[in-house]
Amino acid sequence: LCEGGELLDRILSRGGKYPEEDAKVIVKQILNVVAFCHLQGVVHRDLKPENFLFTSRNEDADMKLIDFGLSDFIRPDERLNDIVGSAYYVAPEVLHRSYSSEADMWSIGVITYILLCGSRPFWARTESGIFRAVLRADPNFDDLPWPTVSPEAKDFVKRMLNKDYRKRMTAAQALTHPWLQDENLDVPLDILIYKLVKSYIHASPFKRAALKSLSKALTEDELVYLRAQFMLLEPNKDGHVSLENFRMALVSNATDAMKESKVLDILNAMAPLSYRKMDFFEFCAAAISTHQLEAREGWE
Repeated sequence: LCEGGELLDRILSRGGKYPEEDAKVIVKQILNVVAFCHLQGVVHRDLKPENFLFTSRNEDADMKLIDFGLSDFIRPDERLNDIVGSAYYVAPEVLHRSYSSEADMWSIGVITYILLCGSRPFWARTESGIFRAVLRADPNFDDLPWPTVSPEAKDFVKRMLNKDYRKRMTAAQALTHPWLQDENLDVPLDILIYKLVKSYIHASPFKRAALKSLSKALTEDELVYLRAQFMLLEPNKDGHVSLENFRMALVSNATDAMKESKVLDILNAMAPLSYRKMDFFEFCAAAISTHQLEAREGWE
C-alpha cells in the first residue's frame, strides 16, 4: 500500500514548489513509468499530481502511478479522439480531438512547471477559460522564481509544453535531456525510434540522403539519446542492426498490454530491414525527427 500520500500533498507541504534538484528526482520517476506505459502502447490520459502516490512517508520514497480508469491502448500510428482528463493538465491536441501518447508528455510538462514555480501554467476561473488558455496562451517564464531557475530546466519545460505535439520530447528522450542527464540512469527503449526508422526505410532516396546530411549536424546532447537507443538494440559484433535486433528489443520488453495494443505490428511495416543492415551513422539519420529539430533554438 502507498502510505506516503499524493504528490499533490507533498508539493503543498513544501510551500507549493520543490527545489530544482528535488524536482528532478520526481520528474525522473514520472518519466520512467510513463516511458514504460508508452512502450506497451498504453496512454494514461490523466496524469496529474493527485495520481502519483508515494510508497512511504520517507522523503526519498518511490512513487506509484494510479488511476488507469481513463487510460487506453493505442497502436503506434493510431490517434484517439475523445476529450478526457483534467482541465489544467489537458493537451491542446486533446481539445482538437486528435491525439496520441504525446498528450501525456504535455501533462508531465504541466506537472514540472508546477513543481518548479508553484503555480499552474494555464489558469482561469472556468473550465472553458482553462481550455482557451491551453489553446492560445503561453506559460509565463518571467515572474519569480523563473529568473533563478536554470536555463536547462526552463528549456525542458518549454519543450514539453510545445503546442505542436510533434515537437515534444518522448519520455525516453526527456530522460536524456541536459537537465536530467545522468550517467547512471538507464534509458528505456523508445517506440518513436521504430516509427521513425519505419518512415526512413520507406522514404525516397532523396529524403534519406537529406536525413543523412542533417544527422551530421546533431549535437552531443542529441547523440546521447541516439547512442542509448542503438545500444538497446544490441548491435551485432560488426556494429550493425537489422530487423531481428529491432524485433528482439521489442519482444524483450513485451507484456500482455503490448500484445493488446498491437505495438508489435509495427515490425511488419519494417520488413525491408530483413534484407539489409544499418550502422550507427545510418541509424542516426533514420531516427531523426525533423519536427523535434525545429523546436531547438538555432537548429537551422
